Amino acid sequence: MTRTVLFLCTGNSARSIMAEAYMNAKGAPAWRAYSAGSRPTGRPNPLAVDTLSASGINPGAPRSKSWDEFAAPGAPAIDVVVTVCDNAAGETCPIFNAPNGARPERLHWSFPDPAAVDGSDADRRAAFDRVFADIRAKIDAFLDARA
Repeated sequence: MTRTVLFLCTGNSARSIMAEAYMNAKGAPAWRAYSAGSRPTGRPNPLAVDTLSASGINPGAPRSKSWDEFAAPGAPAIDVVVTVCDNAAGETCPIFNAPNGARPERLHWSFPDPAAVDGSDADRRAAFDRVFADIRAKIDAFLDARA
């Protein structure tokens, strides 16, 4: 049976988008990932998409979306909710459906916002690379612990 994980961030444009794509690449078929934000920006950060592609991860067609989609009737049941930014971790999340009427497991993984980095294009790309490396390591450890 495939388990589900929902990665949450405020804007759903960088960290949660990268986590969703990596989990879907690395965790399939045992895991299916989604991502959302409390205040979505409306589009993924192009550097997040570039970072995924440069790392050999097919980002698909990511979409910046509200976490309300996952609390609505007919939304997929969520086994694990992971906040990937401190802002989202401090907000009151909607109640997400979980299998068998249970509540999803909640985890918080704090990653700095690479989109907040100022500087040259190289500086900004390096920030995305660093954060994505940390996301990969955290997801790899998560998957190893649940194998």
